[in-house]
Amino acid sequence: MALEVDPAIAVLLMALVTFATRLAGVVIMQWMPGHPRLEAFLQALSGSVLVALVVPMVLRSDFGAMAAVGLALAVMLASRNAALALVAALAAAVLLRSLT
Repeated sequence: MALEVDPAIAVLLMALVTFATRLAGVVIMQWMPGHPRLEAFLQALSGSVLVALVVPMVLRSDFGAMAAVGLALAVMLASRNAALALVAALAAAVLLRSLT
């Protein structure tokens, strides 16, 4: 006997679980004592998650995407400005894809 669930209910339940885990993280971190190592770990964690998501996609993509990500990395390292890096990467991707 298969359990049938309406897709809208399934999406709503997944959204609630996602929200609950994010809320739990905020609540738990209120009780954690602030420590420089913990703060450094949490700041590095977001970058490592981003790299884990982007690198496999870039390795499977075309030259335009690879060049755009490379440019974004260079601009980010030079300027430390994420918005500028994003704009540069998007402009490069659009330009390179329009040429091919």
